[in-house]
Amino acid sequence: MADWRGRAVRAGKRPFTRPAAAPVGDEEEAPEHTMDPRADDEEQDEASVSLAHSVVDAALYRNGHRIPSPSSLAEIYAKLPGEPGTMAWIGLFRPAASQLLSAAEQFDLHELAVEDAIVAHQRPKLERYGTTLFVVLRAARYLDEVEEVDFGEIHLFIGPDFVLTVRHSQAPDLGAVRARLEKDPQLLALGPEAVLYAVLDAVVDGYAPVIGGLQNDIDEIETEVFGGDPKVSRRIYELSREVIEFQRAARPLLGIMRDLEAGFEKYGTDEELQRYLRDVADHATTAAERVDGFRQMLVNILAVNATLVSQGQNEEMKLLAEASHAQNNEVKKISAWAAILFAPTLIGTVYGMNFDHMPELHWVLGYPFAIALMALVCLSLYLVFKRRDWL
Repeated sequence: MADWRGRAVRAGKRPFTRPAAAPVGDEEEAPEHTMDPRADDEEQDEASVSLAHSVVDAALYRNGHRIPSPSSLAEIYAKLPGEPGTMAWIGLFRPAASQLLSAAEQFDLHELAVEDAIVAHQRPKLERYGTTLFVVLRAARYLDEVEEVDFGEIHLFIGPDFVLTVRHSQAPDLGAVRARLEKDPQLLALGPEAVLYAVLDAVVDGYAPVIGGLQNDIDEIETEVFGGDPKVSRRIYELSREVIEFQRAARPLLGIMRDLEAGFEKYGTDEELQRYLRDVADHATTAAERVDGFRQMLVNILAVNATLVSQGQNEEMKLLAEASHAQNNEVKKISAWAAILFAPTLIGTVYGMNFDHMPELHWVLGYPFAIALMALVCLSLYLVFKRRDWL
């Protein structure tokens, strides 16, 4: 035991940071009712921090009703085995490795599951270790201000008479889940599996606003694509990454629900709770299908955008080619007229030298001959250029 505890502590030191303390009434820091919050400026060695410092709520329930709980977690651990029909629900928020190891010793949690909970960043999954069920879920919420999807992670240890939840992010709001169950003692009386159902339901229900936000983003992107926005390609890429991440969170839920359903008879799951879990499975299937559709839509939009960009480039190339062709025609015309005008200029220049000893200077027909020669050369050049479509 000491060996794997050492490995777990070493593995867990990297990803964990102590959350900043929130002012009184701040629901962002700990959605559940805080039992013993940690101060941000409290400098303590991790090995000396007690489990209570990461507990946001801890309670005992008997027959679906919350009963007066002991003042410390040690008393809860001691009292729980001797109370038939009693369940403990302890919620942890970003616990340190040593804190989680303390709970693992009390509830006899499997070392592999504890290591996963310490390291975090796990894929959604469901695993059974004897009588304990270990579930990893990825929650999601849509941030309207920045139009992005924020992903969270929660680990659940479900035992015969206890539930241990370990959150590494703000979502989901387990305080609301706990309040909902406490208002429905008949459902809560079904035991730890009822808590698992409620958390699953909260996670899946949290996908609905995300799906709506992504749908709006895709609609906006479609408008930008056909509007010729040059920045739309980057937005498509960023949204595609979010959809893929969302798909990695939602798609494994289907396997989790199938595994739970496969164990209904073996583990004696209450029939009413089975119906609730099947309802969650239906919603999870719908969410996964919508996400799959979003990914295909983005692939199609990216292809359409590439086509439109290519068409735009072809149009620009065509316009450049037409402009170049027109420019070439103008150059041809200028060159042709320059050649035509150059011929009489050359002849006139020769006969304008006025040397005393030049042939034909005193010839009576010299001037008409020069004019006729200029006209003949110009006409010949004009006909040549005209035949070649330079004029």
